[in-house]
This record gives sequence, structure tokens and C-alpha cells, in this order.
Amino acid sequence: MQGVERRYDAGGVECVGYYAAGDSAAKVGVLLLHEAPGLGPHMRRRADMLAGLGYHAFAADLHGGGQLVQTPAEARVLVGALKADPDLLMARVEGGLRALAEASRLDVEHIAVAGYCFGGWCGLEFARTGVGVGSVAVFHGGLTSERGAAALKSSVLVCVGDADPFSPMDQIRGFQEEMSSAGVDYQLCLFGGVGHGFTDPDLHGAGPGFGYSAKADAGSWSAFISLLGQTPAA
Repeated sequence: MQGVERRYDAGGVECVGYYAAGDSAAKVGVLLLHEAPGLGPHMRRRADMLAGLGYHAFAADLHGGGQLVQTPAEARVLVGALKADPDLLMARVEGGLRALAEASRLDVEHIAVAGYCFGGWCGLEFARTGVGVGSVAVFHGGLTSERGAAALKSSVLVCVGDADPFSPMDQIRGFQEEMSSAGVDYQLCLFGGVGHGFTDPDLHGAGPGFGYSAKADAGSWSAFISLLGQTPAA
């Protein structure tokens, strides 16, 4: 199964996303949010996998213009610009959500958000604004926020390794306390000895603390698919 590029407007620029249509009767959609470098093969592969399971999946383009950079330094520039303008960043995520809703003809509450690395943090930030998406899944993404959890309406799944330098254990414990205090329905899948980026088999030469883990990849995907089964259907 193979998806198609879909152009849409978000935050004042033309974005180039990737849409993989599921079964014609699919009643749940998934918005995928990419890693720091941009929308690449990993997110396209995930979209195709979800479509193969019957879900409508859309991999958004957070940087705009289909930008996909090759070096960590370039990625830091793009991410830094978005984090410096939170309203623009949320507009980029919202634009992707709107594009998926239009393509799939699903309402927001029947759409789940799944983000990887930078995209995982973005998805959680988006949910913290109070938007009523069906659920949010974070794969090896940052967990800290200044927004608080009071407005969170969605179920949350976090999949992270205990050797991830971007999500140290004190951050994970703080997240647990925050979610529990706010009464959020959340799950935490913590993988021992696993670092950052564990879901991408094409991750090479990213440096210490990074690495693919087939076991953690399979386990986190299974937890995510289980969560999708609980996401409200149209």
C-alpha cells in the first residue's frame, strides 16, 4: 500500500504532507508528526502501516514546503524557529489535523495524534491546548511543558527508553506526577536500556544515546495499536 502527497496550508505556508487512505469504512484517523529533520521515509512508512490496518493516516509537514534536512545543526535551526513561535507551531499541527479531517471526513474526536521525537513533544503540546482529539501517543519525545495538563482531554500514551538523554528519569517522574495530579488517563511504556529514536531502523550515526531497538519498536507499536482500538470511532 502506498500513500500520496497532499498539499495544504498551515501557519501561512504551503505544506506537503503524506496521506495514506485506509479502508473506505475506516472510522478512526491518525495524524503523524515527524522528527526534527522533517517529514521523511519513517513517517511515510508508518502512515502506510496504519492504512494497511484500515486507518486513515496523514503525516504532516511541520516545517512547511516539504523541508527535510540532513544534519542535526540544520534540524536545530528549524526546530528552534518553531519553538520560538508557539502559536505558529500549534498552527502547523492544527493545519495537519484539518487536512486529515478533510481528506478522511472524520471529526477531530475520531482522530488520534502520534508523534515521534520532536513530533511527540508537539503532539502533547497540541493536546495541552484543550483540542479534543481522540488520543495522543508520544514515541521518544520530550515531556516537559509550560502549558500544564489542566486542559488535556485526551488519553495519552508515552513510550520512552530509560537511557534516552532527552527524557531523563527525573523528567519522566515529573510527567507521571503531573498527569496523575490532573487526573489524565495516561499510560507509560518504559523500555530498559533503550535510548532515543528507538522506532526508526534507518537511524544511523546519530551519536551516543541514540539507537534502534526492534523489541522496543514492536512493543511500543503494539501499545499504540491497542490505544487506537480504544479511540472513539465515528
